[in-house]
Amino acid sequence: MSFRKDNDAFEAWLAKQCDVVAKDVDTKHRRMKKSAFIFLRATYFRWAKQIGKWCPELMNAPQALSVGDLHLENFGTWRDADGRLVWGVNDFDEAAVMPYPLDLVRLAASIRLASGGSISNQAAAAALLKGYREGLAQPQPALLDEGETWLRPYAVGTDDKSKKFWKEVALYPKADPPRKIADALIGSLPKDAENVRFCSRVKGGGSLGRPRYVAVAFWRGGQVLREAKALVPSAWTWAYDGKSRASNFLELANGQYRAPDPFLEVRDRFILRRIAPDSRKIEFGDGAGWSLKASLFEAMGFDLASIHAAGSPGAATLRADLKKRPRDWLNTAAKTAVAAVRRDFEEWRN
Repeated sequence: MSFRKDNDAFEAWLAKQCDVVAKDVDTKHRRMKKSAFIFLRATYFRWAKQIGKWCPELMNAPQALSVGDLHLENFGTWRDADGRLVWGVNDFDEAAVMPYPLDLVRLAASIRLASGGSISNQAAAAALLKGYREGLAQPQPALLDEGETWLRPYAVGTDDKSKKFWKEVALYPKADPPRKIADALIGSLPKDAENVRFCSRVKGGGSLGRPRYVAVAFWRGGQVLREAKALVPSAWTWAYDGKSRASNFLELANGQYRAPDPFLEVRDRFILRRIAPDSRKIEFGDGAGWSLKASLFEAMGFDLASIHAAGSPGAATLRADLKKRPRDWLNTAAKTAVAAVRRDFEEWRN
């Protein structure tokens, strides 16, 4: 099936899962023409449906509860219950049980498609695997004020980035969320927060089109924000049987080896979270200006392993499967997947 037919089928399915924001879908369609990297971010549904055809040798691997839509810009920061600054995967909208290598391949593919890398694709894949093996051996979160202080330059916003964040907040358009969602947003704010205004926000790649609301309030000298984004079943579900299932979002986000965000919750099929300059995604893709190094890719592989290790089938089984795989399997699979993504991108762009 062509990409466009899959896109139409997925969007028809999505419209049955939530009240789609048509203008945001149009924005998504325009962004998908800008680069193959942005296209990959926006089209997890196609990846989910086709990866078994692109890389059939991966589909018999042990299955684990996985991120699904893992890519270079699915990493960010948040504060845990003790106020510690944490870095790691911060979007689990597409979480589902699948062959565990697929997360690694999608991450490696996104690195191939992004600009700014200072190492070869083969070396990047090797770095991901090195970090992944280390994470399976000793899974734990990345704490930026203690164990992983070297990651702080990637994670801590500069004054200019903080100013940009607050400038964007000032420009959020007014919105009128459903009553239950408005009440949930207010309930997640500090009790004595004042001057609450409700806004909409256009963010993300694959999630564009889902309703997304923000409560902006004043509290003890400054602004505080809470976001609510519609949660729908994983596109992995759409790709394989089309039936709605309970979300695995919180199970992965609050896994055994993570330092979870205490503000992250699900209410009435919406994801609620705190957003702030220190609680956000980090942009590493096209034009972000970073020089991407092996150490960063190792950290990404490590964090992914800490996510996979928390559930079935367990770290020992995943390590045993890795040992059986050919030396360059990840780089080879990512190369194959990227070629297919580029073909889809050209179909969409033309």
